[in-house]
Amino acid sequence: MAEGEAAGDAGLGPAPAPAQEGAELAAVIGATVPTGFEQTAAEEVQEKLGSASRISRDRGKIYFEVPARSLPQVHRLRSVDNLFVVVQEFKDYQFNENKEDALKDLEDLVKKLPWTDPLKVWELNNSLKKKKTKRKKHNLQSPASREKLNDGGEEGGADQNNTNDQEDCAQNPVAVEPTGGQNTEKPQGVTSRNGVEEEEDNKQSDVKVEVQASSESGTKAGDSQTSEGEAKVLRFRVTCNRAGDKHSFTSNEAARDFGGAVQEHFQWKADMTNFDVEVLLNIHSNEVVVGIALTEESLHRRNITHFGPTTLRSTLAYGMLRLCDPQPTDIIVDPMCGTGAIPIEGAAEWPYCYHIAGDNSPQAVKRAANNICSLLRKNESKDSTALGVPLDIIQWDICNLPLRTGSVDIVVTDMPFGKRIGSKKKNWDLYPACLMEMGRICTPGTGRAVLLTQDKKCFAKALSRVGHIWRRAQTVWVNVGGLHAAVYLLRRTWERAEERRSFW
Repeated sequence: MAEGEAAGDAGLGPAPAPAQEGAELAAVIGATVPTGFEQTAAEEVQEKLGSASRISRDRGKIYFEVPARSLPQVHRLRSVDNLFVVVQEFKDYQFNENKEDALKDLEDLVKKLPWTDPLKVWELNNSLKKKKTKRKKHNLQSPASREKLNDGGEEGGADQNNTNDQEDCAQNPVAVEPTGGQNTEKPQGVTSRNGVEEEEDNKQSDVKVEVQASSESGTKAGDSQTSEGEAKVLRFRVTCNRAGDKHSFTSNEAARDFGGAVQEHFQWKADMTNFDVEVLLNIHSNEVVVGIALTEESLHRRNITHFGPTTLRSTLAYGMLRLCDPQPTDIIVDPMCGTGAIPIEGAAEWPYCYHIAGDNSPQAVKRAANNICSLLRKNESKDSTALGVPLDIIQWDICNLPLRTGSVDIVVTDMPFGKRIGSKKKNWDLYPACLMEMGRICTPGTGRAVLLTQDKKCFAKALSRVGHIWRRAQTVWVNVGGLHAAVYLLRRTWERAEERRSFW
């Protein structure tokens, strides 16, 4: 086994230096972000936290170092989905070709990792979450809050339960509990609920596998004291995300053996659902990152309470808005707003702009209005003197908008993919008509549009037909619910847009 241990140790990267006594606790934070918007997330971290970020080779992740006292600001980042504190990173871990030896190396790794400071960060993060929960309970218990909730209309009704939104299908895969003899890996991709196969960089897709092991108590973390003063038994689970086809083991096996070693090392008790600590084992080819989760659910769910069939993730909406660089007093329009994810995110982050949302579907307008009401109640619970949000919602026809020519600075929208809403055939007529109407309402010379679509062929054809009013400035390739889509940044030319035009 000496050879296997040597192979495992060869990839060890420098462990984070433990905090000296009296020194400020710092943490390396890992964040998952919408694929394609890693640079946008890095820019936000630099702007709001003053920290430089490193973009992972594994798409959809960034890493940055911050003092532990900055955790509240980290949780307020708009571009990140999930957060974890890095225990240690191995940039070139040499896996043993023999499966048993490779798994034994992972087991032995647990005892060598610098757990102390990351667990302190996890404990601090836990205390922040408890304070937030207490504030929420206090607000809900106040008579004014109860009255507002009672007047909430359809809040929490049927629409709220409709969470099978397109973007959540593959971005947040359901974790799989290992079962004997069950193969949880797919050699060429993961099929999402909409039946579309996802292939990420021609490599094996990530497969989430969670393993539980039984144990008893161990470390001073979180709620480590019971009412009797005895140490509380901490519960944990291990989640393994693996990508690459050159590993001799499966994700199931890696999670099982690593989790067993964690249980033995800390004497924690396992619980697949009601866990205190989630240990992450991320393996991407020869890059290995061990971390501890800081978020229980994705931060992209922060705004939406009433979901539609294709609700856009708030983090992706933020990336699209940031791409067009909104300035104070800009008028920003989402002509196909759906449940309102883009304008709601815009109003929350760019309150000095005026946001207009519209859709031709009365159901979509109703959902968006309910989501705006939820945002207003959320703002009032934080500040009773809040003045509302600079956002209006209207039902309209996208091809005949009730807006003056040249009166809009920015158009940002998620266009129909032709799968859950509309059809590919209808898009051939809809896309050029939309682009022409967007060109009419946008200010010549300075107007811009950021448009998301998976129907790239149809969009390219439509754009070529209206090339006299729109110029493509940038394309960002994104993964939306297992679909390979694109976000296009367009700039308005000085040419006058015609009121009506034959496109084909």
